[in-house]
Amino acid sequence: MPTLVGVFDRPGDVAETVTRLKGRGFTKLEVYSPAPFEEIDDAVDPKPSKVRIFTLVGGLLGVVAGYAMTIWMSLDWPIVIGGKPFASIPPYTVIAFEVTILFGGIFTLLGLLAVGGLPSIKLGAGYSARFSAEEFGLVVEVPERDVAEVDGLLRAHSAKEVSLVAS
Repeated sequence: MPTLVGVFDRPGDVAETVTRLKGRGFTKLEVYSPAPFEEIDDAVDPKPSKVRIFTLVGGLLGVVAGYAMTIWMSLDWPIVIGGKPFASIPPYTVIAFEVTILFGGIFTLLGLLAVGGLPSIKLGAGYSARFSAEEFGLVVEVPERDVAEVDGLLRAHSAKEVSLVAS
């Protein structure tokens, strides 16, 4: 399939173009930006990230592991102190909290790697070094019959330059 690359100066133009393209059914979009912009993020993927599920699972596993580890240790090596119970929850809350933070952080990193497709060694066919400096790039993979329509749409939304690249 042909790939069109549009070069833009402002993030608002890119966000509006992405919204229009998605509205017309084009889903194979890639946006290159010199800095993160919320409007572009919302246009590209309006739903919340799936990474937060990894963080939740990691946190829940961390709290269970933290309490289980401390209770298991206190029952395995009992030290009687003033008639207090061996497995008392309040003193172990600090350790459970720390293990929760640890597991949540590790699972978030794993989620970023899994969901984000990181690390991305190979750059896309439409990438240009100027997209990392000052301009915005929008790469659209379109069927052969829709090339003229998408080209016109990109130019209508203030694209400085539109080019066709080999995919």
